[in-house]
Amino acid sequence: MKYGYARVSTRDQSLNLQIDALKKSKCDKIYKEVAKGAKTDRPKLDELLSVLKHGDTLVIWKLDRLGRSLQHLVKLFNDLIKNNINIISLQDPVDTSTAQGRLMFNIFSSLAEFEKDLIRERTMAGLKAARARGKCGGRPKGLSKKAMEKSYVAEMLYNQKKLTSIQISEQLGISKTTLYKYLKIRNVPIGV
Repeated sequence: MKYGYARVSTRDQSLNLQIDALKKSKCDKIYKEVAKGAKTDRPKLDELLSVLKHGDTLVIWKLDRLGRSLQHLVKLFNDLIKNNINIISLQDPVDTSTAQGRLMFNIFSSLAEFEKDLIRERTMAGLKAARARGKCGGRPKGLSKKAMEKSYVAEMLYNQKKLTSIQISEQLGISKTTLYKYLKIRNVPIGV
């Protein structure tokens, strides 16, 4: 079966151009969605992905209509290809049912990996340069003023031994792990 997927980012945008192209490419069923590109919650896309089977074809207007990012798109393509589901992008030179289309997909995959490596290298170089200037990266050591106040209350409640660790965590709106971190910072013996 041939499925189409059309997406726009906002309600004031029209799906008509994409839907017309998907109909022209003879899609049996078209899923339509209004969702921001970076949004992870896409119910219609999830529904579509759950019905795709071996031998089906997914048709999209353009690659950016499907993936949240290049890395997300590559992962999605890999998952579909593993299940022998073809992907055709009408505005990009991608049709995974052909050798040329698979080549283009692999080029996109390589570019995504290259982009990820470049970001990692730049980050490491930036941290190294900052350290050379005497600055430390990452979060500042210790606790914020608000966290310090909570740690004081946590210590008092813990030492009273009237509440369990879970009850103290719930009272303060923190996780049990954070509670123990606060107690450790305040040099409170735990489990004594």
